[in-house]
Amino acid sequence: MAPASKPAPRPTTRMWLLLLQGMIIGTGAILPGVSGGVLCLAFGLYEPMIQLFTHPLPTLRRHLRLFLPLIGGGLVGFILLARVVEYLLTVSSGPTMTLFAGLIFGTMPALFHKTVRGEERKAAAWVGFVLSLALSFTLFQVLDEGPKDAFLQPGPGLFLFCGAVWGLSMLLPGLSSSSVLLFLGLYQPMAQGIGHLDLTVLLPMGAGFLLTILLLARLVSWLLERYYVGLTRVLLGFALASTLMILPTSFAGPGALALSCLTFAGGFALAFWMGGKAKS
Repeated sequence: MAPASKPAPRPTTRMWLLLLQGMIIGTGAILPGVSGGVLCLAFGLYEPMIQLFTHPLPTLRRHLRLFLPLIGGGLVGFILLARVVEYLLTVSSGPTMTLFAGLIFGTMPALFHKTVRGEERKAAAWVGFVLSLALSFTLFQVLDEGPKDAFLQPGPGLFLFCGAVWGLSMLLPGLSSSSVLLFLGLYQPMAQGIGHLDLTVLLPMGAGFLLTILLLARLVSWLLERYYVGLTRVLLGFALASTLMILPTSFAGPGALALSCLTFAGGFALAFWMGGKAKS
């Protein structure tokens, strides 16, 4: 007797899963050290997102049930949950960052498995991953050790730049827009503007984001079509380096260490569960 086939997931379950993933991506997009593109890659949503950026209307019509809860959740996370996470970062930054690190690490095995194909199992095929990991980790270290004081005066032009950097972080997983903006002293005024729905911040940011997406999404899509495995491995190197950078290296005591381990494990388990639900 043939084994019983696995029942298809209910549409409502899939919708709530996508809503939750969108909220996590939206929240992560504004957190220092976290890349929204990394979270899209981790949840298996990177390629659909690139298709949406490349051909917005046809892709949205074909996959409305995918993008509607995802975009809705992303907006909720970006505008509302970001305030909660910002508060948590203030009062307990270590456990909060290990939660997001756990979310990303929880999907890494599946992501590595997706890039293994036939002859590409050979060690030489992983050169791009190793180089990407080493170079991006070095770059993030340089940015992290740079001056932290603001040396740029915020204004419409610089908020346009903030949006462009944010767009790049969605297209290039591993590039944390918030980390770059922290380095330039632009993160705090940007976050305040978003939190208070300040249009003098939101409008130029949105314009910078859309311009970057429109100019570069087709190039990224073209590279994915022709060099999928190689490009994915390079992106994985960026993603892993970015995640390693947000892991805390010091703790207030054994209790703080234990709490960080618990939040990491919780994030890992949640990502693993969502990955299983997405495949079913």
